[in-house]
Amino acid sequence: MSEAVKSAERTVRILEVLAGSPTRLTISQLQERMGYPRSSLHALVRTLRELKWVEADETGTAFGVGPHALLSGTAYLDRDPALRYALECLEDLRAEIGYTMHYARRDDAHIIYLASRESRDSVRLISRVGRRLPVHLTALGQALLAGLTRDEVETMLSADLESYTPHTITSRDALMAELDEVRTRGWAFEREQGTTGVACVATAVDYRIPATDAISCSMPAHLAEGEELDRVAKAVVTHTQRLAATLRREGIR
Repeated sequence: MSEAVKSAERTVRILEVLAGSPTRLTISQLQERMGYPRSSLHALVRTLRELKWVEADETGTAFGVGPHALLSGTAYLDRDPALRYALECLEDLRAEIGYTMHYARRDDAHIIYLASRESRDSVRLISRVGRRLPVHLTALGQALLAGLTRDEVETMLSADLESYTPHTITSRDALMAELDEVRTRGWAFEREQGTTGVACVATAVDYRIPATDAISCSMPAHLAEGEELDRVAKAVVTHTQRLAATLRREGIR
């Protein structure tokens, strides 16, 4: 690998690590996580800071993504032809069932939230848009994994399935059994696997083969049962199928 290509790869990896961290990171912390030479990290972070892709705290020793990273992410959303239709779908679903709605896309073994519409009584202060989570622990991810073969899923997943709560599926056999349930049921369901106190219903938006996008409804875990769960699942499936048909009709792939 040439030095130019190596530097470019390291630059991107630095941005990904900073974007994935809930707090700013020092050069030492970056070196510990990435294994790159300290001198190389110093030079790359300094350049990224000058270009406003990275910003520092008041001490100048801890770093996070800067405003130009936001510009890049916003440009991706602005240019996505499916998103306008997806937002309309989320609005309609929130109006009908009252809970928080999400639209996400699979990124290898993760899902990335592209749009959210919070419930009317939500107290959430931070949007999920742009958040990236392991594919196995969300209903969104499970809905998309269910459209793949077992071999495709096995190849995609890391050796160890990361756990976010005591309810997260960390066994490959248990995950495969759950995906079979999703295929039979026609929608994915998880209770407190990603967030304590929250349950989610999701289904894939089948305008691509295999599906890359999915829609989910987040609701209080204690409400996700019986007739209420059936009501939510029926609405999510119906609206998502309608969205997929619209995207196909519009020629969006």
